[in-house]
Amino acid sequence: PYGDSTSGWGNKDDGGGVGGEGGDDKPRERYIPPEPTDDESVMFGSGTSAGINFDKYENIQVKVSGENPVPPAESFKDCGLRDFVFKNVDKSGYKKPTPVQKHAIPIIMAGRDLMACAQTGSGKTAAFLVPMINTLLEKPQDAIINESGVEPQVIILSPTRELAIQIFNEARKFAHGSILKICIAYGGTAAFSQANSLMRGCHILVATPGRLNDFVNRARVTFSSVRFFVLDEADRMLDMGFLPEVEKMLNHETMPKTGERQTLMFSATFPPEIQRLAANYFTDYLFLAVGIVGGACADVEQIFYEVSKFDKKEKLTEILKQNTGKQLTLVFVEMKRTADFVAASLSENNIPTTSIHGDRLQSQREMALADFRSGRMPTLIATGVASRGLDIKNVAHVVNYDLPSAIDEYVHRIGRTGR
Repeated sequence: PYGDSTSGWGNKDDGGGVGGEGGDDKPRERYIPPEPTDDESVMFGSGTSAGINFDKYENIQVKVSGENPVPPAESFKDCGLRDFVFKNVDKSGYKKPTPVQKHAIPIIMAGRDLMACAQTGSGKTAAFLVPMINTLLEKPQDAIINESGVEPQVIILSPTRELAIQIFNEARKFAHGSILKICIAYGGTAAFSQANSLMRGCHILVATPGRLNDFVNRARVTFSSVRFFVLDEADRMLDMGFLPEVEKMLNHETMPKTGERQTLMFSATFPPEIQRLAANYFTDYLFLAVGIVGGACADVEQIFYEVSKFDKKEKLTEILKQNTGKQLTLVFVEMKRTADFVAASLSENNIPTTSIHGDRLQSQREMALADFRSGRMPTLIATGVASRGLDIKNVAHVVNYDLPSAIDEYVHRIGRTGR
């Protein structure tokens, strides 16, 4: 979608979906997201702290490739975190680091570039947020604002708006009570509201690529002070859909060169061709592989039903009627119109259902996700916009109503459970 009716900027709004979601003919809205909460019980209680099979992680194979690897830390105390950061980690319910955290935290704190691949639900977000926040507090620099715009010290890019919001909330949690200012920039919302927030100062900026590039073009953001550049869901960020936007940032005249910034990339899937492409953006980097690169989460039981396309709706209804209690079910479809059709059909069958896809207004998308998280709508019909990164408690089942076209997307989809 082009143009932001709330700001008069002709920006390319992004993060609307995956695989070309989000058409130009969508209705507009003047949407300003609600202010994030400072209630600690909400901030520290929203995500998954440890799954039921957490201790099995100890046996997972870890491989670190590259020159002069950094030794892992066996506990959060061994990571050398400041007391302040350690307390926020503890308040989050994290008692011991996962394998990706044991290796990534010391690597990042040692100043190295990192490409990391670990299964869904393995704690990758904390693995990059905790050491970056620790470094920013250990070696503080002023949050600069001048006529060229605000100068964030950390840029974190996400392929979808919903994942950007989740990372933003996680960053606020680990930096809670500190001087660090965390900001977010994503499409589908009033640009002026996000710009106003940025102009109050920003150390860490979580963003989707189109909105961030628009802020750069409008002299709202400059990269001169960037210390960390992070791609979450890096394989998605480096495919043809997002690559031009990402390259525009990395090649921007104000962006510090490789070696003058730390570059971090994380994902559960990393095809070899994307690994080769990613290597161009690093200097002296380490490659961290936890388990099988691109492998499905071992804690997810996979069941296949053979049905004709005309019987899928009936089979889905049957599965959902068996699912009682407070467990949540996430249903993936390929087409936006299918999402609405299936959601309406299930609702008619007295199964409380909502949907999320690129043609819904951003306020509707955020409401649908909130209703699903809270259990008010225990079934969510989604397109690929919800396949990556989202960490939602009590998702017991993932149903692929339509199979995705790529195996990596299947791995990400089923990884919304088994966390």
